[in-house]
Amino acid sequence: MGRRRNKGRNINGIVVLDKAQGVSSNGALQEVKRLYDANKAGHTGSLDPLATGVLPLCLGEATKVSQFLLDSDKKYRAGIKLGIRTDSADSEGSIISSCAEVKVSKKEIEKALGAFRGEIDQIPPMHSALKVGGVPLYKMARRGETIEREPRRVNIFSIELTSFDGDEIEIEVACSKGTYIRTIADDLGEMLGCGAHIIALRRLQAGTFTEADCVSAELLKEQKENEGIESLDQYLIPMDEAIADLPEVILPSITASFVKNGQAVLVSHLPEEGLVRMYEEEQFIGIGCINDDGMVAPKRLVNTDTSS
Repeated sequence: MGRRRNKGRNINGIVVLDKAQGVSSNGALQEVKRLYDANKAGHTGSLDPLATGVLPLCLGEATKVSQFLLDSDKKYRAGIKLGIRTDSADSEGSIISSCAEVKVSKKEIEKALGAFRGEIDQIPPMHSALKVGGVPLYKMARRGETIEREPRRVNIFSIELTSFDGDEIEIEVACSKGTYIRTIADDLGEMLGCGAHIIALRRLQAGTFTEADCVSAELLKEQKENEGIESLDQYLIPMDEAIADLPEVILPSITASFVKNGQAVLVSHLPEEGLVRMYEEEQFIGIGCINDDGMVAPKRLVNTDTSS
């Protein structure tokens, strides 16, 4: 059999999708890829089907910056039900314990939340996409299996109680990558002695992208039906915005040509270390790193030829 050709439009950029509830991250990715007829697409870390909100999707060459979004800090709003604990720590799981009456004060909740601030160790939930031996934990959980999981260090930059209404509360959490909000809810319930689980979860921010950057799949469908596929391109965000926090290095064309051929170059006003955004004049050409000699070397180049 011959090699299968990569078909589709050669488009590069990021669509910040407002993921709908009940849709998997991969399902959302495939839908947007079909809408754009993109030849290549990738998402930047899974959002639970229960969750909604900011899900950056990388099309074309933008897939080369997806790791930076995967590693970026996040912000969430979570609705939590007190008094009931579930095996998945959310409303889709089976109840494993319940409390007849929840008697918890706002002050007690705020005090308990204080224990989560800063660097903490979290044990990933069995109902998660984390793979052990190549198998996602949620698949093991569905088979009724439970295995030992190594705790992981995460950083909770802020966690605030934003609503308190009897046995239902709402919190906002700013955190590092790999943080499980469901685990926070479950641990909070245990600390309060009543059990708890997530009933609503919305991602408010992923890296540099916020709700203000979001577009829904419904809007994209309507736009495509009314004005054609090219009209969707107005919602594409340039890929370098995903790494806007990296220092910018502008290279003259002759210098950029050396970088494109894999060579390190010496440029004035470079940072002492770390990663940088590289531009040939005004065109983004990729991510570079400062080597031990104080030169900028290519780390991840993007294809700037849009004609192919």
